[in-house]
Amino acid sequence: MRYWLLPGLLAIIYFCIIVQGQVAPPTRLRYNVLSHDSMQISWKAPKGKFGGYKLLVTPASGGKTSQLNLQNTATKAIIQGLMPDQNYTVQLIAYNNDKESKPAQGQFKIKDLEKRKDPKPRIKVASKGNGTKPSSPEEEVKFVCRTPAIADIVILVDGSWSIGRFNFRLVRLFLENLVTAFNVGSEKTRIGLAQYSGDPRIEWHLNAFSTKDEVIEAVRNLPYKGGNTLTGLALNYIFENSFKPEAGARTGVSKIGILITDGKSQDDIIPPSRNLRESGVELFAIGVKNADVNELQEIASEPDSTHVYNVAEFDLMHTVVESLTRTVCSRVEEQDKEIKASALVTTGPPTELIISEVTARSFMVNWTHAPGKVEKYRVVYYPTRGGKPEEVVVDGSASSTVLKNLMSLTEYQIAVFAVYSHTASEGLRGSETTLALPMAADLELYDVTENSLRVKWNAVAGASGYLILYAPLTEGLAGDEKEMKIGETHTDIELRGLLPNTEYTVTVYAMFGEEASDPVTGQETTLPLSPPRNLRISNIGSNSARLSWDPTSRKISGYRIVYNNVDGTEINEVEVDPISTFPLKGLTPLTEYTIAIFSLYDEGQSEPLTGVFTTEEIPAQQYLEIDEVTTDSFRVTWHPLSAEEGQHKLMWIPVYGGNTQEVVLKEDQDSHIISGLEPGTEYEVSLLAVLDDGSESEVVTAVGTTLDSAWTELATIIPPTTPPVTSVFRTGIRNLVVDEETTSSLRVTWDISDSSVQQFRVTYLTAQGDPAEEVVGTVMVPGNQNHLLLKPLLSDMEYKVTVTPIYTDGEGVSVSAPGKTLPPSGPQNLRVSEEWYNRLRITWDPPSSPVKGYRIVYKPVSVPGPTLETFVGADINTILITNLLSGMDYNVKIFASQASGLSDALTGVVTTLPLGVTNLQAKQIEMTTLCVQWQMHRHATAYRIVLESIQDTQKQESTVGGGTTRHCFYGLQPNTEYKISVYTKLQELEGPSVSIMEKTQSPPTQPPTFPPTIPPAKEVCKAAKADLVFMVDGSWSIGDDNFNKITNFLHNTIGALDKIGADGTQVAMVQFTDDPRTEFKLNSYQTKESLLDAIKHVSYKGGNTKTGKAIKHVRENLFTPESGTRRGIPKVIVVITDGRSQDDVNKISKEMQADGYSIFAIGVADADYSELVNIGSKPSARHVFFVDDFDAFKKIEDELITFVCETATATCPLVHKDGIDLAGFKMMEMFGLVEKDFSSVEGVSMEPGTFNVYPCYRLHKDALVSQPTKYLHPEGLPSDYTISFLFRILPDTPEEPFALWEILNKNSDPLVGVILDNGGKTLTYFNYDYSGDFQTVTFEGPEIRKIFYGSFHKLHIVVSKTLAKVVIDCKQVAEKAINASANITLDGVEVLGRMVRSRGPNGNSVPFQLQMFDIVCSTLWANKDKCCELPGLRDEETCPDLPHSCLCSENIKGALGPAGPPGGPGLRGPKGQQGEQGPMGPEGPRGETGPSGPQGPPGPQGPSGLSIQGMPGMPGEKGEKGDTGLPGPQGVPGGVGSPGRDGAPGQRGFTGKDGASGPPGPPGPIGIPGAPGIPGVTGSVGPQGALGPPGAPGLKGERGERGDLQSQAMVRAVARQVCEQLIQSHMARFTTILNQIPSHSSSVRTVQGPPGEPGRPGSPGAPGEQGPPGTPGFPGNAGEPGTPGERGLTGIKGEKGNPGIGTQGPRGPPGPVGPSGESRPGSPGPPGSPGPRGPPGHLGVPGPQGPSGQPGYCDPSSCSAYGVGASHPDQPEFTPVQDELEAMELWGPGI
Repeated sequence: MRYWLLPGLLAIIYFCIIVQGQVAPPTRLRYNVLSHDSMQISWKAPKGKFGGYKLLVTPASGGKTSQLNLQNTATKAIIQGLMPDQNYTVQLIAYNNDKESKPAQGQFKIKDLEKRKDPKPRIKVASKGNGTKPSSPEEEVKFVCRTPAIADIVILVDGSWSIGRFNFRLVRLFLENLVTAFNVGSEKTRIGLAQYSGDPRIEWHLNAFSTKDEVIEAVRNLPYKGGNTLTGLALNYIFENSFKPEAGARTGVSKIGILITDGKSQDDIIPPSRNLRESGVELFAIGVKNADVNELQEIASEPDSTHVYNVAEFDLMHTVVESLTRTVCSRVEEQDKEIKASALVTTGPPTELIISEVTARSFMVNWTHAPGKVEKYRVVYYPTRGGKPEEVVVDGSASSTVLKNLMSLTEYQIAVFAVYSHTASEGLRGSETTLALPMAADLELYDVTENSLRVKWNAVAGASGYLILYAPLTEGLAGDEKEMKIGETHTDIELRGLLPNTEYTVTVYAMFGEEASDPVTGQETTLPLSPPRNLRISNIGSNSARLSWDPTSRKISGYRIVYNNVDGTEINEVEVDPISTFPLKGLTPLTEYTIAIFSLYDEGQSEPLTGVFTTEEIPAQQYLEIDEVTTDSFRVTWHPLSAEEGQHKLMWIPVYGGNTQEVVLKEDQDSHIISGLEPGTEYEVSLLAVLDDGSESEVVTAVGTTLDSAWTELATIIPPTTPPVTSVFRTGIRNLVVDEETTSSLRVTWDISDSSVQQFRVTYLTAQGDPAEEVVGTVMVPGNQNHLLLKPLLSDMEYKVTVTPIYTDGEGVSVSAPGKTLPPSGPQNLRVSEEWYNRLRITWDPPSSPVKGYRIVYKPVSVPGPTLETFVGADINTILITNLLSGMDYNVKIFASQASGLSDALTGVVTTLPLGVTNLQAKQIEMTTLCVQWQMHRHATAYRIVLESIQDTQKQESTVGGGTTRHCFYGLQPNTEYKISVYTKLQELEGPSVSIMEKTQSPPTQPPTFPPTIPPAKEVCKAAKADLVFMVDGSWSIGDDNFNKITNFLHNTIGALDKIGADGTQVAMVQFTDDPRTEFKLNSYQTKESLLDAIKHVSYKGGNTKTGKAIKHVRENLFTPESGTRRGIPKVIVVITDGRSQDDVNKISKEMQADGYSIFAIGVADADYSELVNIGSKPSARHVFFVDDFDAFKKIEDELITFVCETATATCPLVHKDGIDLAGFKMMEMFGLVEKDFSSVEGVSMEPGTFNVYPCYRLHKDALVSQPTKYLHPEGLPSDYTISFLFRILPDTPEEPFALWEILNKNSDPLVGVILDNGGKTLTYFNYDYSGDFQTVTFEGPEIRKIFYGSFHKLHIVVSKTLAKVVIDCKQVAEKAINASANITLDGVEVLGRMVRSRGPNGNSVPFQLQMFDIVCSTLWANKDKCCELPGLRDEETCPDLPHSCLCSENIKGALGPAGPPGGPGLRGPKGQQGEQGPMGPEGPRGETGPSGPQGPPGPQGPSGLSIQGMPGMPGEKGEKGDTGLPGPQGVPGGVGSPGRDGAPGQRGFTGKDGASGPPGPPGPIGIPGAPGIPGVTGSVGPQGALGPPGAPGLKGERGERGDLQSQAMVRAVARQVCEQLIQSHMARFTTILNQIPSHSSSVRTVQGPPGEPGRPGSPGAPGEQGPPGTPGFPGNAGEPGTPGERGLTGIKGEKGNPGIGTQGPRGPPGPVGPSGESRPGSPGPPGSPGPRGPPGHLGVPGPQGPSGQPGYCDPSSCSAYGVGASHPDQPEFTPVQDELEAMELWGPGI
């Protein structure tokens, strides 16, 4: 039988004692039974000088003696773990230095001692008046509550780390005394108990036990929990869980709550304690040591004098038991009376809940008063989807209240409670949804210019401001969105800097704080850059003209004028300043010119203003006159000539034949005398201009005749009496012109050449018919008038106009000219602009004649419809026609309304923009389904798709979003023709349909039943989708016949597959011998038929067997994108061989398996089974097959096909997890969060996770780690699955909702995921159900909240077709009903940590740590998981070994050293070589980290951000990495926290060699951790420093989840880690020793024996060689860091990381503040003689400087994790008693 000693350490060692003098012995040895297994021993101290005591307890039946060393101030000790029916011998010896007293001896047996006591030893009622005073507290008469009143008492016990295991035993004794005082039973007083720390738990409910004895037994067995002090959370927990009918609470019974705590709460206690008190629970608060009295008074009911208790120490708690029980007893009696009295008073909940005045941020709650006298009403409300409950308390006379500051569009749950003086009613419950936030209305876009527009809207009451978003709709500019935020006082703003002629969409949101209303949106198009207008062309000559126009904007910087002739041979361009007139020169006469004038702006140029004009011909001379006629000459006169018209010449010729003569004239010449003429001869005289290009102008002619000689003679004889006659003409008129034609008038002008004309007669007549009959009219004009307007005339009529000069003596020569009135003219030059889908603008040029207005008529060309018309005024020449059909041609006619009627029509065809899709095609046409797809229209906001059966005209119709390009119809009739029409919608506008005709497929005709040539697919393979490679041994040992059997086997195996090709399973084949040969690649065949045919034609190769080379060939040549491998698809290899490989297969096989390949190995005949096991994946039972010969393939065929197809299922591929194969997804690998890949993921660093041996990955702020869904879940998600996370919320994780994981579609809309609200402390799972509805389930409560408190937690979310369950830390905490899920789309991404408020693809993400993430295709995985990764839940018996764990021997002990003076023993380090014992030093505080020993250099520190783990090398010269590496290319910097790893950390230095059992050496780096929780324990465990007084209490941080049972498992793991460091450091030297370490160890530590004599100071053991790299050490409590060792070599150099950190690692992520460790293992031992320090243990690699964590509480029970601390029923454990604040240290036998 073994006896356990808690917290004793390991072996008892007997020493020889040489007594040189006498020490007086102690006396009066007494025993007092404390419980059925514990005993208190007391004695009287001896007289004289002595150093301390030795207490030895030995079972009388034999067994090991337990020894306890005590200080000289001790007079009591408690022994626990005793057997009640066992006799024990006690020896108490006083000693001084090496001298010992005689022992004080005695024997006891617990049962015998109990019999001697009073039959009721624990309840003694003081007899009145006996006058005796109890001699000890144990013998006091105890109070018993004898009232007939009953109560429901719930005790809430603080189980945080600061209490400690020893003090918790005193709490148990206190509880036992408390329970004993009451009459407990199911129909009497009921007592329930809850224990709390970081998270509360019910130890037992009120109805759990029916007798007092059962309750007392439960108290005695109450486990110690450990953790933080969250009292507020615990009070709320018992409010919600303990005082409920289902927990045993009774109505009409007094309710008492008793809180026992030793520290200040780390959360708010006021609301939960108020809730409890108001619900009728009377609260008592008992504080111990560091409890906050003010906080206790806030918690407890009034008065404080009777409800608040506070004691300085735990061992004084017994002093308040009686006072507490008396007060509780009396209050139970009083409450019982009050309750019975109140029962006569009517109580009840309020009724008729009415909610009114609902707005977006508030609503009014009304109710009908509850019966009776109500003191007040509590109105509690919270969002249905989860959130913190709020409450409003109103007076009992009120029946309504307004709930304010609510969230819009949110459903709230409301409960109204009537609060009476002694009770509260049930709640009147209801719900209400707030309205949407009011949105801006009457949005108006106005004052539109080329680059600005104004926006105004009606103000929104209560808005805090407005957000305006505006963006162009033009393709290519749509992403150029801008926003503007303005205050609530502005509702009219100007948007500037817009693009001209661009349609903008403007959206206005009313903002209410950070919440935005629904938007109001408008669209408007900015004006085009304004062209000039009103072009006027004047002063048109033969080679010049003047342009004039009106400017339209002050922003014009100039004009560009382009003019060219119609044939394009003459193009001219000029840019001018902002003028409005410009002359054109150098034109060609009689040429039509086109003019275009562009306005120039900074933004560009406008549309042109155009015009046309024709230059005139070079004008003929207005007259040519001949006078001064002689026989051989006459004078010719004309108007002066113009130099612009070129050179002029005069020509003359005899009319009746002769030579032409000419003369070139001067520019200013206006007459010329022609001489040398023949007398009496008639001449024709011509005047013309010769232009620059050599052409000639129109010729002006006149006829003159010279005088003959007869006239000359006569003149000499008869002198003339009158002026000589110089001409035979009396015209009086020159240049008669008929112009300015209109439809009803002509203008006649002429030049008067003779001033003697008295009048002119103007006659006009039609030009056809007899002149006498066609005369229209005659007008007489004075002789000084040279023009006349003839009207009214007939339109389109030719007239002949004759003007005759009238002289006093007769008429002159009449001159005639034709003229023609204009036909009725219409508008000209129809132009179209501003085309849109339902409107366009037409513009025309007005006619030359006056108009009264215009009539516009338009009608669609291709569809029937009414003819529409409109009228506009005469001053308008443009109109915007609206309400048109899109993509439609319209006939347009424009008539001018004139005095003579309507003009001819200006006609044209105009077309609106097409609002319709393009490339409409039918896809995936099946018998009952078909899909259509189209090219998206860039402005579409939606599409309406109509499918109509041609046969029965039945229709299906759907409307989809504007971004959709595909839609499918289901439930159609086979072999039926359908018309599919797609209508494109733009807001409310709908375009014409685009249609196609398509016919569904006919039902398949049943084929004739011929023998199948292609094997049918097996059911298990229907869902298979993998990249499958068959590796076939083609060596000489196979032979042709057997090779044919292999191909037949492959034919049958592949035949069982379903779909072959890129959409199903791809198959490749390699035949391997000396050199592998690829028979075909993965993408070679797309049908089963062609693949099976290829199998038949594979030829046998022959050669040797080199399987390893072949597997490498498969990895490098077949699993490549070029060969067809697909991402996210299972990769499967089937190896078939008949012999042992002639090369190494182990290394490449392990690498392939580690990379996620599933390998099946099939051995035939002489194959090596062990080699097959190494090749195949695990478990071998699924992946390794063996047959005796090639004819036996049939035996394994079905099983192999099943296993391969299950592995190849893409929806749920098989993965290897925790030693078993599961269907599911290893999401960490898929996201690249594994050691070999994480460095390529931006924003991620690797850090130590749980136990400091598992890696975890910190996702830094805005890392937004994502992967395309099609690569992670190519077939979507299964219908039932379990999502499993192991993660940790960080202190810098924002207090707002984020998706731990979610799947988004291509529009970044969430499809499925898990949301954590770090502010509201809720968990939400969401997805789309089978009907397409979005569904969410939100979980809250204490169990949910604990995942937000900063520790690692394991979360399982189990999703089935009907339920969603939440399992936290392997304990189901909630479930809710859901509908079956719809599958996901594959066009989006899967994201980690994305904030819920993110919009679009580039959102934000939160920082957190992720250690594990899997999706398992089963709803049973959560039940099977054991949470072995969590220290608080790890069971060493059933959990696999930790990574890198080692096993240690317990038998390596050094020889004993000589006895030394007594001193405080430290924990023994691992046994090393014998060293000389140094003298004992005085006891001090917990050892600080000693100076660095000859530590091997640590591996270089990786950066906090992205880093690449390299392989650590052996110690040597410093690696390349300097103190600070150059920055790497990382994007997101790593947050400050645990360092990332550039290379694996250098191994931990080993502890020094242990000397003989003796006094402890100086403090080691860190001892064992405090009371176990989920700590990361630091550094190698060195020798325990000397024990000292309690450290100052620190703030409490959350620790582990489990209580007593945890420590053994946790610290055993720690011991293994420590041991591993030792072994690794000695590995090179002691390999043979390591090989002999037993595989199982029953203990890993021994207890140091009593101190030996001072030995010679031991020299430090030489440091062992640096071992191979170890796993990261346990981070220690933050002490003063040791001097860092030199930096070691990095391993094989990885990729360049971020800047490395110097010798000191960066600060680890701040964990939650730990509880104050009291650091009090026992009473201080007597100081030994100060001696020099023993050699320090070799320090481990300095851990990163972490934040101040909770100092470990090292009370003696903490050591149980070393295999010695768990209470054992056979062995006593000693517990120090601190009556006089003594510290005691324990020695015990080795176990």
